[in-house]
Amino acid sequence: MYDYIIVGAGSAGCVLANRLSADRDCKVLLLEAGPRDWHPFIHMPAGIAKLVGKKNANWDYSTEPEAQLGGRRLWWPRGRVLGGSSSINAMCYTRGDARDYDDWEQQGARGWNWQSALPAFRKAEGNARGASTFHGGDGPLCVSDHIHTNPLSEAFIEAALQAGHTRTEDFNGAGQDGFGYYQVTQKNGARCSTAVAYLNPVRDRPNLTIVTGAQAQGLIFEGRRAVGLRYLQGSSPREARAEREVILCGGALNSPQLLMLSGIGPAAQLRRQGIAVRVDAPGVGANLQDHLDICTLTQASNDLSYDTLSDIAVAWQYYLFRKGPGTSNVAEAGGFLRSRLAEDERPDIQFHFVPALLDDHGRNRLKGSGYTVHACFLRPKSRGHLELASANPQDKIRIHANYLSDAEGFDLKVMVECVKLSREILAQAAFKPHRRHELMPGEAVQDEAGIIDFIRRKAETIYHPVGTCRMGEDAEAVVDSELRVRGVDALRVVDASVMPTLVGGNTNAPTVMIAERAADFIAGR
Repeated sequence: MYDYIIVGAGSAGCVLANRLSADRDCKVLLLEAGPRDWHPFIHMPAGIAKLVGKKNANWDYSTEPEAQLGGRRLWWPRGRVLGGSSSINAMCYTRGDARDYDDWEQQGARGWNWQSALPAFRKAEGNARGASTFHGGDGPLCVSDHIHTNPLSEAFIEAALQAGHTRTEDFNGAGQDGFGYYQVTQKNGARCSTAVAYLNPVRDRPNLTIVTGAQAQGLIFEGRRAVGLRYLQGSSPREARAEREVILCGGALNSPQLLMLSGIGPAAQLRRQGIAVRVDAPGVGANLQDHLDICTLTQASNDLSYDTLSDIAVAWQYYLFRKGPGTSNVAEAGGFLRSRLAEDERPDIQFHFVPALLDDHGRNRLKGSGYTVHACFLRPKSRGHLELASANPQDKIRIHANYLSDAEGFDLKVMVECVKLSREILAQAAFKPHRRHELMPGEAVQDEAGIIDFIRRKAETIYHPVGTCRMGEDAEAVVDSELRVRGVDALRVVDASVMPTLVGGNTNAPTVMIAERAADFIAGR
């Protein structure tokens, strides 16, 4: 018997395992479907390019055919390994705009304003620059500046300034606007996932049990109280019991799937799959949001990009000296700006610059040398949903992202701006020594119709799904403001699925913040 069972050892689950097991009187079980984070590509930051094909560390999801994207199925990689997606992401440390969290509270997530969120961000963060008003200096999650950057990344920043934008040294300070280098979740040039930051230091606690290769099958209830979990370890069925709480940390896809498999979800959908309805909760799997991203690719006139590097030389320099391109997160520079379509004072477009040719998540290796500008709309109006494929837990959830489906067509209009603004930056003098010609969308694509066609053919996720177990106080909210599942007892969801709306930036840091606050709720602080 355990006090707490945590399902999923990802960005949130590792945080909770650390914080809850700090009480020696609490027995904590942490279950992870994937393996340990042993692979060296996980820990070498530039190894993300090689992790694309490592399906043993990746759930390897795809959406259902997307009506507004030419019927394409978009690939959605999600971490299936200790550390979850924090073990396979690009390590960019951003929080979004302060007003994003005030919006959460206004939408019914009581107590989730910026004033409440900032102390949890600071508690989690160990910034190499030291503590300040906006940053923590001694938290578990190491945040640092790059050891190595590519000259093309500096050219991107300079080009943004030439295009009339400002430079910033801190996307997480008093204001988000501007262009510069991302800080990254790294320590001494190595990835600092939540497994590294939170789990590794406490692995030997006698009251913490970590089980990998354990895939959840369904929750166990006594009356309305969650008391345990059924799971498979390999092909062997197992059960675990919790005296106090079961906590789901599977992310925006797995947590709602497990709720539905356990009878908590939209009643009609559950009945179609032959699942007995425990709680009719139409919000489970609804409200799906993600940042859609469009890439502009340029063929370079020189060999400065990472396309030309020797993998062996990079690895050799990294493992011997912990320096060089192997320490790069690849998406070194970026920026935030307000487009002409911005609806308020917050930046509405985010950029990631990659000094390499990146097509189809890097799965399509293009010939030659070049560079890529990612651009995404930060606050899409489109909403998707999840659907059970069957009552079999081994069957992947069906993802209906519904990109660009808002009735007004606003999301598409901003995505067109993403392309235009990317091109404007790339056309500046700073790139003149490096520019040969545009590969995508291609110099023949100039009118709006051509740009729209390009977006429908090539836009992809930038890996930020949220919202499918939304927190709030209304009848459709899945969890309350302390992340307790409505309609049952002793069950919480703690991960990106509880976000009412997307934040204006990468979602890993906010997920860690959510877990830090959840640990306090559970402990009664």
